[in-house]
Amino acid sequence: MMKILNNIGLCFRAGHILVGENLVVEAIRKNDICYIFLANDAGKNTTKKILDKAKFYQVEVNLDYDTFSLSNAIGKENKKVLGIKKSGESFLKILRK
Repeated sequence: MMKILNNIGLCFRAGHILVGENLVVEAIRKNDICYIFLANDAGKNTTKKILDKAKFYQVEVNLDYDTFSLSNAIGKENKKVLGIKKSGESFLKILRK
């Protein structure tokens, strides 16, 4: 698990991750997101909105981490939604190993 969180941090510093519900939803609509990390302790409305958009646009969602873990991985506070851009698909291959 720590390896994945460390790689999320690298991906963020490389500029291949969008942070926040609104930015991720907008990028999903533009078909610019290939994978989403959603905190398992996110609110009902946020969870429903992200899962519905992801299902409609066929984007995979990971619910394995809590807000603290995701926020800590990117060096920010209280971040519940992270989206890997299509430009970061090489990082996604590393994460899936």
